[in-house]
Amino acid sequence: MRTQVFEVSTLYGAATLAAALDAGLFEPGRRVLLVTNNATVPEAAATLDEMTGWRRIADRFDTVVSWNDTIYPNHPSLWAPAETDAPVWQRLLREAWGLGDGPLDLVVESVHAKPAAALAEIFADADVHVYADGLMSYGPTRERLLWPTGCRVRRLLHLDLLPGLTPLLLSELGAPAVIVPDEAFRAVLDEIGGAYTEPVVPREGGERTAVLLGQYLAALNILSAAQEEALHERMLRGAARAGCAHVLFKPHPTAPAQYSKVLEKAAAEAGVRLTVLDTPMLAETVFDRFRPDLVVGCFSTALLTASVYYGIPIARVGTDLVLERLRPFQNSNRVPVTLVDAFVPDVEALSGGLQALPAPPPDAGAALGPLVRVLGYTMQPRMHAGLRGEAVAWLTEHQGGLAAKYVRRSKLTALALPGGFASGVTGQMPGRRAALRLVRKVRSRAVRKG
Repeated sequence: MRTQVFEVSTLYGAATLAAALDAGLFEPGRRVLLVTNNATVPEAAATLDEMTGWRRIADRFDTVVSWNDTIYPNHPSLWAPAETDAPVWQRLLREAWGLGDGPLDLVVESVHAKPAAALAEIFADADVHVYADGLMSYGPTRERLLWPTGCRVRRLLHLDLLPGLTPLLLSELGAPAVIVPDEAFRAVLDEIGGAYTEPVVPREGGERTAVLLGQYLAALNILSAAQEEALHERMLRGAARAGCAHVLFKPHPTAPAQYSKVLEKAAAEAGVRLTVLDTPMLAETVFDRFRPDLVVGCFSTALLTASVYYGIPIARVGTDLVLERLRPFQNSNRVPVTLVDAFVPDVEALSGGLQALPAPPPDAGAALGPLVRVLGYTMQPRMHAGLRGEAVAWLTEHQGGLAAKYVRRSKLTALALPGGFASGVTGQMPGRRAALRLVRKVRSRAVRKG
């Protein structure tokens, strides 16, 4: 039997793999769970074995090993072996982890980034299976994979968070996208939720409850700490206006403590009761155990899982600000933010409370497909050159509306697409590339002048 090494950095990802195993998406074999902590300071971050429900996931594997311990004192997000050392590392790890000398399957997240890229380099003869546990699966691959790794990618496993929408991730390699069944994933979430034994905060007098999802966007340099604090305040005030008298704040595991302090003041001003959930657990465990009436976030994947797997109304805050701040244009968060902005109602635009929240349209995934493919082309035009014709047609139809909102004019100009500066002229001129460079230079000077 083949040996399978499953690399995980989050409990949500581990739950995705557990559901794939339960659904029979992997053949029988010896299963090794490789845990990696990619936090900036791993020693200061919560570890997976501290998360509620972790043991129920880990028991599905024959052995659990730590990547951080293996490569210590190197950081998982930075370290990779020297090219000439990769064969030595493979022999060392096969012996240390009891992998034997037989065929190997490597199951990883974010194969283009470390530590998955380092593992693919070390196990140079292994088949590579990629799993995506969030909205990033719908966007294009961040950068083209080197052929020695790309030719070994067998498939992409993903959750069906927007039914009818096909992921772009790794599609340039011809890797098939395989859905992890909803019922299998929900069963795993229920199993994890069952491990939560702390008392559930009671409701007072039938009050409505909202869950706020913190993401710690300051750590990604998308927002400043002050902007993120303000974003959390907007979530709370929006939930209060929607009629929720009790707010549960689920902070990101690496979020600083002052975020909660700022919310305490905002809750007092808004006249709502605030509970900060500092137990390390999945947001889905909160949905399962607390049964909220509303979930509010920015662009967290948990917004979609709340809707798809628990049927809880969802609302967003601040996606317009994040879209404005994302740099560069091909930032991997662009598609997740756009999907939430286009699919989820804005809590600050609601009038009439929770009953005014529109139900998610059943065909939303298919309807969002053209927009996602346009973003895929504009973010990675060389990788997805075949999408240019569809992008031109969609942008021509949506000029001044959705196109202006989701695709920057500078990007349209650079690619000579409809909606760009003088795109109709520069696209037909001899020496088109030189013309485009001139247009970009003129535009950048205009922007600098105000």
